[in-house]
Amino acid sequence: MNSVSDITAKIASGHLRVGIIGLGYVGLPTAIGFHDAGFEVWGVDVSQRTVDMVKAGKNPTGDPDVDDIMPAPGTPNWHITNSAAEAVPHCDVILVTVPTPITHDLKPDLSYVAGAGRDVFQAISKGSRTIVVLESTVYPGVTAQTWHPIIEELGLVIGEDLEIAYCPERFNPGDSAHGVRQVARVIGCENPEIGEELVQLYSKLTTEDVRYVGKLEVAEAAKVIENVQRDINIALVNELARIFPALDVDVEDVLSAAATKWNFHRYTPGVGVGGHCIPVDPYYMIQRAADVGIPAELITAARAVNRNMPVHVAEVIRKLMSKHGVEANDARVLLLGWSYKAEVGDPRETPAAPLSETLLANGVKVSAWDPHLEPGQFPQGIDVVEDISSAQGYDIAILVTAHKACLEIDFTKLVSNMRTPLLYDGRRVLNLDELTGAGWICHAVGRPNGL
Repeated sequence: MNSVSDITAKIASGHLRVGIIGLGYVGLPTAIGFHDAGFEVWGVDVSQRTVDMVKAGKNPTGDPDVDDIMPAPGTPNWHITNSAAEAVPHCDVILVTVPTPITHDLKPDLSYVAGAGRDVFQAISKGSRTIVVLESTVYPGVTAQTWHPIIEELGLVIGEDLEIAYCPERFNPGDSAHGVRQVARVIGCENPEIGEELVQLYSKLTTEDVRYVGKLEVAEAAKVIENVQRDINIALVNELARIFPALDVDVEDVLSAAATKWNFHRYTPGVGVGGHCIPVDPYYMIQRAADVGIPAELITAARAVNRNMPVHVAEVIRKLMSKHGVEANDARVLLLGWSYKAEVGDPRETPAAPLSETLLANGVKVSAWDPHLEPGQFPQGIDVVEDISSAQGYDIAILVTAHKACLEIDFTKLVSNMRTPLLYDGRRVLNLDELTGAGWICHAVGRPNGL
């Protein structure tokens, strides 16, 4: 049985064995981080493809920052399997880093948390006092509400057979300055001694602050409101990006002027908010607020603004093409970038999807080029451009993802291949004056367009 003193000694000596359940864009870098910190690591994933790639030293996540840190096959103290039953008995601490998506009706989907918990708890030995930490984003109360019934059903006792805690991931894919080894962490646990032990453990992983914050619910709430706050801030500038062009004012001019004040926090509008956190996490908070009878009006309104932004942009695009004599049933649109985030090869929760769906529903033909994705990662109905230099005959090019490769396109060559030289900057990062000089008719999100 692990005692607090045993865990302390193992952390100090590097003999603690850490298990990671879920080797996705968070779990895999976390597993690598703990291994680099000197710990024996057991990584588990239900995807045989992921397991095979990681065993072969290949990166399955789509985050290029992981490419150069993948452990080689046969690396000591690096064990990868698709079986929690195989891994868990070897581990002192288990970290669960599985997805927490939303359902089609925008409700929290906790099936992965419950499933991973059951797999872990079934493999825990009586009296081992294995520490199980949930890192997935959830609303306050999920860890206990989801896991306690399973623990009781299996006849395990918290404090004797296992301990549970919550430490939210804060990893930022594609951002080498904020990887798992450079971000602050918070830990919630009903047992303060275990909480402090986890502070010691995570302090071996990251160079930033690690602190015990008390109850599980505090740490759970801290994570979810981090992304709720960002969603609200982005929603404000996206709403302004719709208002100011109607007043013949460029929203970027307004934001630049406002940013001269010391306490103004500037955000940039865009075609939509993507990723696994910001478009998802607010719904977890909305659900929890509804459970206790409190309306989450601001959070709900912000989410509606951002969720509708790709549809709004699609309508602007349709009107721009019509203004230049291109009707929807004959229009050809080229999306520059598809991933939800620059320099990341991940198409999940990308605003490119609802943008293209709206255009396709209006009869527009949609093509897309993204050098970070394979052709099979695009949805049906999208014509995949594999070589941007061969792209021709389009009526408008839309910058959706600010990949470096997208920004460094030979725009002079591309405009010569366009049927209609329309360009729409959906990220406000292009030099539109320079591109206008090259022959483009330039428009951008939040910029007056004369419609």
